[in-house]
Amino acid sequence: MNTRRELPESPYLTAAGGRSPHRVPVWFMRQAGRSLPEYRELRAQHRMLQACFDPELVCEITMQPVRRHKVDAAILFSDIVVPLKAAGIGLDIVPDVGPVIDNPIRTIGDVQAMPALQPDQVAPVAEAVKLLTAELGDVPLIGFAGAPFTLASYLVEGGPSRHHERTKAMMLGEGPTWHALMTALTDLTIAFLQAQVDAGVDALQVFDSWAGTLSLADYREYVLPHSSRVFATMAAAGIPMTHFGVGTAELLGAMSEALTPGDARVVGVDWRTSLTDAAARVRPGTALQGNLDPVVLLAGWPVVENAVRRVVEDGRAAVAAGAAGHIFNLGHGVLPATDPGIITEAVALVHSL
Repeated sequence: MNTRRELPESPYLTAAGGRSPHRVPVWFMRQAGRSLPEYRELRAQHRMLQACFDPELVCEITMQPVRRHKVDAAILFSDIVVPLKAAGIGLDIVPDVGPVIDNPIRTIGDVQAMPALQPDQVAPVAEAVKLLTAELGDVPLIGFAGAPFTLASYLVEGGPSRHHERTKAMMLGEGPTWHALMTALTDLTIAFLQAQVDAGVDALQVFDSWAGTLSLADYREYVLPHSSRVFATMAAAGIPMTHFGVGTAELLGAMSEALTPGDARVVGVDWRTSLTDAAARVRPGTALQGNLDPVVLLAGWPVVENAVRRVVEDGRAAVAAGAAGHIFNLGHGVLPATDPGIITEAVALVHSL
């Protein structure tokens, strides 16, 4: 059962729903951790996946940027491979490398042997959501999952990859195996998101981090049907949903098509595409999220101030051009070397504008 809270004054939920907030809402991808000294202190004592399955730790880490930066939304501290690990797939998150898969998926037999995700396997995540909704007050909580294509890229490659050679070779040359894998991962993604919704998250974001490696034609044929099923299934939750990828300028229209028509559809935009250009590419009624280059935060306050003002103005122009709303964010995640004080000042500046 969905135990979602009523948060009528939330600028984030207001903008995501296509209404006019009293201020531009702002939050940052990878705000839970990365640059915060209080996060690093905790992580020195816990491995990443261990932390992701500890409800109290998840709650504490998720709350840290809300306390420090006064952002308008919290995003659940987790990782896109958490549901894979929970389901029983052998993997680890290796420091300075990323997710590494014990036995990569290479054949139809490998796909058929993949375990399904059961709700009890992510009970610690659900418990963390309940702790957070009790502590966050009027700040909404965003749940998330990796999109089927991005999960597939890790499973097939065996870890991070620059060119996704094995993934694309399977996609293009072994259609039945590919679609069987994507179907299984779509089911897993839905199960993970549903567990978060049932626990009480206020919004969802699906990260298709590596979709930008694909052509529009390949994305439409091999990825869009599966991502669309994720959003179509989760639409029953009646909460805002965001679709995000990196390097996806040519895919923004198709990515907006994956979102089920409704009142709260958001597409994330990276820094390579202006928000006004994105507004012309996405479906009418879609809000936009983004899109400050994360590296700007390393360039000193005068540069940050000018860049933040430009993004806010671009967001206003995008809304005037037809976007349903604008949520200020980075074009990707906070970089570890970022000064937390700069983030706090950037949030205050956005709110002042």
